[in-house]
Formats: sequence, structure tokens, C-alpha cells
Amino acid sequence: MTYQPIPAKTDKPVYSWAGHDLASAELKMAKNVASLPFVFKHVSLMPDVHLGKGALVGSVIATKDAVIPAAVGVDIGCGMAAMQLPFKAEQLEGKLKKIRTDIEAAIPVGFNQNKDVDKTVTNWQGWHSFKDLHKGVKNLEGKALKQMGSLGGGNHFIEVCLDENENVWLMLHSGSRHIGNKLAQCHIGTAKELARLSETKLPDPDLAYFVKGTPEFDAYWRDLQWSQNYARFNRDVMMDRFKKIVEKHLAGGKPTKPVLFVNCHHNYAEKENHFEEDVYVTRKGAVRARQNDYGIIPGSMGAKSFIVKGKGNLMSYCSCSHGAGRLMSRTKAKKQFTVDDLVEQTKGVECRKDRGVIDEIPGAYKPIEQVMRQQDDLVEIVATLKQVLCVKG
Repeated sequence: MTYQPIPAKTDKPVYSWAGHDLASAELKMAKNVASLPFVFKHVSLMPDVHLGKGALVGSVIATKDAVIPAAVGVDIGCGMAAMQLPFKAEQLEGKLKKIRTDIEAAIPVGFNQNKDVDKTVTNWQGWHSFKDLHKGVKNLEGKALKQMGSLGGGNHFIEVCLDENENVWLMLHSGSRHIGNKLAQCHIGTAKELARLSETKLPDPDLAYFVKGTPEFDAYWRDLQWSQNYARFNRDVMMDRFKKIVEKHLAGGKPTKPVLFVNCHHNYAEKENHFEEDVYVTRKGAVRARQNDYGIIPGSMGAKSFIVKGKGNLMSYCSCSHGAGRLMSRTKAKKQFTVDDLVEQTKGVECRKDRGVIDEIPGAYKPIEQVMRQQDDLVEIVATLKQVLCVKG
């Protein structure tokens, strides 16, 4: 057993897999969530837990008949996709720079979007229900169309990796882009306004919630599911382009059959059954890890990543961590590290090595091996990956 109750009195128990005491601000955030009347049984904190907005990143919150929009967050459906291809490391020799150039030409990053929209995107069934989304996004359908198949910024990335047996893997991290962010902001604003009007006392304004059976709950749940589907398909579109680029360089453009493909959210909410009750489970920086569920736990660029299989641990609501977790803020990382540090820490990786990505330096993250040790009761490791190419958002 690698989890412990946090050393503080809370309304509902809070179990932590972090392996260390929480800082005072983290402790306060955990207690705030555990004090909400609709929280079910207990709150679970993953080993990569750190400060978030309203709720800790790396927390799993099961609730009865209520959801907290800010706990899900603004990058609805953010998650990972990974694919093992039937290629070996030796086939990549001398080709990484060209592959990186092709990826950067085919997949927009940062605030960029696609110039043209292909049929794969326009045929997505989600566009049929766009008209039903929150009125605050009515003018964003064109942008959502052009951003489908784009990476975004921050800690989003595209990587070519190798596992312990020199097999080639493709991996990427992205979410629901501007449309998901805007929908989240609309509903968070509504939840806060409802709390103000009803004079609901909250330990933190960012824990404003919707109650099942209300029009606001129904509207949020509809838009949440739409955004999660957008995010998953966004990863599918990028992975398809990514795969074709690698096949061009390693197989002369001949299509290949993936050995394994995984696509999982780590910022989302779903209705699930736990302890024989139907509850809403919010994973804010956590991956579903039911028995035999495949998941992806990435380290920072320059560190290892892991393909895992869930063990179905009930106390974690069948969840595991979503990464290494930040050790320091982006601002602190920019002050503490130099470009020389970045070059040293990303040695052997074909990637950007400039001031623009210093906040993503491996040293700004917790050691991924330590995070993995803290969750051996949550997942088993299927493959250990090391990136040889990284495109940052």
C-alpha cells in the first residue's frame, strides 16, 4: 500500500499517493475539496500532485449529483496518445531532423491553426451538435474546425520514442484547444454567478458547482462530453498525420499496422460506478486505470515515459498519475535555468534548445521514477520509453 491519509482533519478522508507531506497551500486545497457536502467517500491524490486552481492537479474527486467545472479545468479532455509501430531504432538513424521538420510543417503548434481543413476533420460527427453548445462559442465553429489537428502550447508535445527493446513509438499530448477552453470558462463563470446569487458559502470561489437536475448541470455536461470527444479526435487526427510522416521516412510511405495504440484523457469527468454506487468522477491530472486499462504516464522532455496497464485499485477510484508533475512554477524555472542547462538536460534529443522552452526543462519536473515507485499498486509498467525527438507546443 503506497497511499496514506493526509495529516489533517477533513470532512471526508483524503488519501495521498505522493509519498511526502503536502505543502501548506496544497493541504488547504485538499481540505477545501474534502469539505464539500457532495463529495463521495474520499478524495484521492496521485503521486504527481501539485497546486492547481480550486482543486489540486493530480486529484481524483468522486461526487454525488454535482460537478465542479473548475476542478475539471479549462483544457477539457487534455490527454495523451501513443502508438507502437513495427520499426526499430536503427531505421531512425540520420532521419530525425527531417522527421522533426515535417512534423512542424504538418501539425500547427502554439496559437497556430491549420490553413486548410481536410475531409477527416469536416466529417467528424461532433460538428452536427455544435449548434447546441453554449451561446458563448457560437462564433467559434470556424476556429474550432481549423484547430482540429493542432497541438497547442505549454506542456503539449509530440515525440518519437524508443522502448527498452529499441521499438519505435509515437507519442503526443494535447487537448480540446481554444473551443474547450472557452466552453470551460463560460460554465465556470455561470457556476460562480449561481453561487453568488444563492449566497452559497464555498471554501474557494473556484469550487462553485452545478447540481444534477438543473438546466445548468445538463448544459455543462453536454458541452463537457462534446469537448472531451473533440480532444480525443484531435489527438487521432494528429497521430494519423504523424504516423504518415514516420512511414514516409522509414517505410517509403507504405502504411503499417500499429502494434498498440492508446488514447486517454487526464483532465475530464465521467459517470462511473464505484463502491456499487453511480458517481461523477473528475480526474484533474489523472488517468483512468481500471483492471487492464492501458494508460500513458509521460515524464518531461529528456526523461522517461511509461505505457502502463491499470490494476483497478478501488481506493484511487481506478486511477493513476498523469505525468511527473511540476516541481516548480514556469516563472521560477525561467529564472533558475539557462539555455546551457536545457542543452545538457536534453542531450541526445532532437528538439528546440532555446529560451522559449526553458520552462519545460526536465529539472522543473519531479523525477518520474520516483512518481512511478509511488504507484506500483495502481499500475504495472508495460513499456518504458525514452524520447529521441520532441516537438514542443
